[in-house]
Amino acid sequence: MNKSRTTQQPHTMVIGGTRGIGKAIVRSFAAQNHVLSVIGRRPPAPLPGGSRRVRHWSVDLADRGGLAAALSEIIGRTGRINNLIFVQRYRGNGELWCGELDVSLTATKMVIETLEGEFRDDESRSIVMIGSSASRFVAEEQPVGYHAVKAALVQMARYYAYTLGSRQIRVNCVTPGAVLKEESRDFYLNNRQLQALYKRITPLGRMGKAEEIADVVAFLCSPKASFITGQDIAVDGGISLQWQEGLARKLLIPHRAVKNRQQAEKSDE
Repeated sequence: MNKSRTTQQPHTMVIGGTRGIGKAIVRSFAAQNHVLSVIGRRPPAPLPGGSRRVRHWSVDLADRGGLAAALSEIIGRTGRINNLIFVQRYRGNGELWCGELDVSLTATKMVIETLEGEFRDDESRSIVMIGSSASRFVAEEQPVGYHAVKAALVQMARYYAYTLGSRQIRVNCVTPGAVLKEESRDFYLNNRQLQALYKRITPLGRMGKAEEIADVVAFLCSPKASFITGQDIAVDGGISLQWQEGLARKLLIPHRAVKNRQQAEKSDE
């Protein structure tokens, strides 16, 4: 690959940065004067106010030849990278198991191993993978392939953190909880019962925002995270801290009854 062309601004590549959390990440890094190379299956909606720093490549991640060509073109045009962020998931119409493996795992492996020698000689070299709580828990609305690849991504992050550490490339995973995304914001904000539920079951009393996930990714890609690698960081307002049986009781028993029971238990001590 041609390494002769570089930019003064940091160069961040985002795989799957056209909607939801990925789009929030692109917006965040563009605001920090990064040059963004975004690979996605479909062209993204324009960023508010536009940005000349963002260039998009429409690529089917299951197309190995097309993906390799796009990576080569990006490095040739924009130069080596500082950060590599994976936000993609399978959204095709084919067989779900194979699609999830191809898009979420095989493409991630191919991109990392193609670009591991294309990071700049800067103090900040970072790879971040966006995971899911389905790596640890069962989300019945998601297929088995989704669970499998999200669990595998956590271990991939550890593997590459170890093998790429000598090159000073840090690799981490971010696992969001329930997040308000641009595409689903109106649905959640107009559903008062659902809002009340998240307020009750989440220790911080609300849903997260896509921008808050982007902030954690930006931190992991900054020099301030220079000694953090191989970690899976949950950004979920504390919801994953709770024992499932205790959470079920909390939902079934009125709040006042819970307090009365707790007071009675204390008086018995």
